[in-house]
Amino acid sequence: MTQPALQAPQFEHHPTGFGIGCASPRLSWKFDTDSTTLPGWTQSAYEIEVALDDGTTETFKHDGSSNLLVPWPHRPLRSSERAQVRVRAFGHAESRQPEATTWSPTAHLEVGLLEPVDWKASFITPAERFGPEFPLQPVRFRREFELPGDSSASPVRLYVTALGVYEASINGQVVSDECMAPGWTSYGHRLNYSVLDVTKFVMPGKPNVLAIEVGEGWYAGKLGFRGGTRFLYGGKELAAFCQLQVDGKPVVVTDESWRCMPSAIVSSELYNGEVYDMRLEQAGWNAVGGDTSSFRPVTRLDSPPQPLLVAPNAPPVRVIEERPAAAVFRSKSNKTIIDFGQNLVGRIRVKSLHLSTGHRLTVRHAEVMEHGELGTRPLNEARCEDTVIGSGEELRNWTPKFTFHGFRYVQVEGWPGGDEALQDNVVALVMHSAIRRRGFFECSNHWVNRLGWTGDINVFAPTACYLYDTIGFLDDWLSSLAVEQLADPNGIPGLVCPFVPLPDWPRIPQAVWHDVTIMLPEELFRFTSDVTVLERQFDSMRAWLDKGVDRGADGLWDLYRWQLADWLDPTAPPQQPGLSLDRLRIGKDQLAREYAQQATTLLTRFQDKYITPSGNLMSNTQTGLALAITFNLYHTPHQLTTATQQLSKLVRAARFKIATGFAGTPRILEALTQTGQAPLAYRMLLQKECPGWLFPVIAMGATTVWERWDSMLPDGSINPGSMTSFNHYALGAVAQWLHGRVGGLGMLAEGEAGWRTFRVRPVPGGNLTWAKTAFDGPCGMIRVEWWVGLEKDDDGRDARQQQLGGRETKFRMKLTVPPNSRAVVTLPSEWAAAATAAAAAAGEGEGAKEVERVVGSGVHEFACAYTAAEWPPKVLLPPNLTYSADMDEVAA
Repeated sequence: MTQPALQAPQFEHHPTGFGIGCASPRLSWKFDTDSTTLPGWTQSAYEIEVALDDGTTETFKHDGSSNLLVPWPHRPLRSSERAQVRVRAFGHAESRQPEATTWSPTAHLEVGLLEPVDWKASFITPAERFGPEFPLQPVRFRREFELPGDSSASPVRLYVTALGVYEASINGQVVSDECMAPGWTSYGHRLNYSVLDVTKFVMPGKPNVLAIEVGEGWYAGKLGFRGGTRFLYGGKELAAFCQLQVDGKPVVVTDESWRCMPSAIVSSELYNGEVYDMRLEQAGWNAVGGDTSSFRPVTRLDSPPQPLLVAPNAPPVRVIEERPAAAVFRSKSNKTIIDFGQNLVGRIRVKSLHLSTGHRLTVRHAEVMEHGELGTRPLNEARCEDTVIGSGEELRNWTPKFTFHGFRYVQVEGWPGGDEALQDNVVALVMHSAIRRRGFFECSNHWVNRLGWTGDINVFAPTACYLYDTIGFLDDWLSSLAVEQLADPNGIPGLVCPFVPLPDWPRIPQAVWHDVTIMLPEELFRFTSDVTVLERQFDSMRAWLDKGVDRGADGLWDLYRWQLADWLDPTAPPQQPGLSLDRLRIGKDQLAREYAQQATTLLTRFQDKYITPSGNLMSNTQTGLALAITFNLYHTPHQLTTATQQLSKLVRAARFKIATGFAGTPRILEALTQTGQAPLAYRMLLQKECPGWLFPVIAMGATTVWERWDSMLPDGSINPGSMTSFNHYALGAVAQWLHGRVGGLGMLAEGEAGWRTFRVRPVPGGNLTWAKTAFDGPCGMIRVEWWVGLEKDDDGRDARQQQLGGRETKFRMKLTVPPNSRAVVTLPSEWAAAATAAAAAAGEGEGAKEVERVVGSGVHEFACAYTAAEWPPKVLLPPNLTYSADMDEVAA
């Protein structure tokens, strides 16, 4: 057995540490999960080595078990300063003496520009407007410069952003693979900038050209419903902003010495797409020796006021994957259609094509086909159309630059060759934030494995944080949410963030949607134990609780306030989709006591107002019961028993079809499981008919989660409602139940945050004979794998659970716990016995407690007797119907 190996340290919640906007970044490190590591290994101390560019190296040793967000040990770093950092830990297992690990790999840290005085650049825009009033034609900016010949070994950095979206190049070479930079922010308050290492692109001692092309993007383009509104942020001029530094000193900044010209991209809009006219292309415009005859003067942009420039923690948007065409076919009206086999977000790339002068190639995008034609009706007024106008020259590796689309299918018009040339010549570029995948799930039912892992962030956050390292991304988003919310005198956030006004919709408080001000910071804290998230969001959280919530005289939500409610529940009419305190804690003791008392008082009032003494809930629906159960709103065990029976009745009477929308969907399976009804939860999960998670997958061939349970109707028609997205992650929050209950891996309900101590409590059931989940947590990779059967037989794991119903068999589990962490384990036989005893004791006491065993790092194997429940559970039928075998059909 050996000491564990450490991975390179990470800084704050930043993806790389390069360009971080923090002078004293906290450090975190993980351990490699290795079966040869000493079992039960725990860290007792650590050393951090910091080497600066001035040649000094210092080592700092501290006692402590934490490996997550430990304080920066050195002096604060200055703007543009660099450091190399590595760590090692001291730890022990069982009775051994602490020993040092080997040093981790070195992590490279570089700070961005921290102070306003560091910026010497100005926003620049064309001195004279060109092109139409809207949409704005993209602008190309250019500046020639020369670096001293003796600077060849010096680091060169480009600090760059834009009012709009931009692409930067040096000497004709694009300097970053980031797409749609700087992204969408609340431009009146915050604007992201990028730090780029451009050392390899410049030529010291020779002429160079720095160029920036800017399109309107979110800053000046259409945003919102009913076609959108332009210029929401006040600016009608596109502007560039950059600062080129050598060895930390500004060499080139945006000012009046730059020149500009119209782009050969005639227009580029988020909703409508891009038009590129090859006839307007000016060869070499961004390179030395290029034609500069069309360039014009620029001017400094004094209005709107300069927003705060921010170095983001969120990783940039990049092309993550290239997908070849799966098929090329003809529509019912003989249009050429490319199917990429997967609904995605991104754009296409044409490898090589010759277009004659004036010839137009047009590509239209859509998520689905409807009755043999491109299904564009859900796009409403958006065209989602890209066009290239030929010049007689070759079009090579063309892709739209300042737009993106959601699509699986594209309709191609004007392709000069035959359809057979399309399949190899056009690929789809999948784009999204380059967030690291860290959560994984797989089970014996391949239909469940195909559920799209994609609502809104309040209901999806636990799933998102498990599947991907979204902490930096969501942390940045909360900063924008808070600054916009606090600008509202009533403390009400927008329904979307960054805020986009909705036509004919006042800014009114909404439960669930606006509760994100409280629940998302709490979720980030639970995943990271980072109290600074709560501290920074404190004013936002308090404003929502104290001013934003529209309370009646009793302190509860005003009954007469219209709510989005359980948005898009299955019974909502297509055009009326909305028919259907104690978390604030950051060490402010007196305020914490006040809020705790308020929470207790409001809970009592809620119980008196909405729950009868016998436990009947006023809103006797799947969503109402699920929320009340999972938020622990019942006062007595007897009331909870009533709720359990009511929920069972509703679920069985609905024939295990789901009856929840955005609010209830993340809670319904958990509520069934909490009340000892896991077989009903599995039956709902595996329901093949609509509404249900697997209906789109099995019956309709969906590759992503839809916004509605029936976004596509069984006859192949698109739902007539206006809210009909085919890639919308809210209902995909079911993945949290798959990870936490089926896979069995989750955080403790109370106690330590940050995954140092976690719970392992799998709930086998349904027709699943095995499942496995993994999570790359703050200490390292956690793995849980279980299977049921008489013996562990890799060839027999797919046996149907129906064969196990009522039979005693074996449950086996393999658990990998990373160093410096521990797991609280409960086996199925132990929690099942406790649940049975608790149900029998309802109204007379708390019943039996679950058996919990705590294990440290290492690989552990467990086994217990297991008796599968009756499968499948029966539906509840009215007296005029006869039970039939087809009612037992589930996804197998």
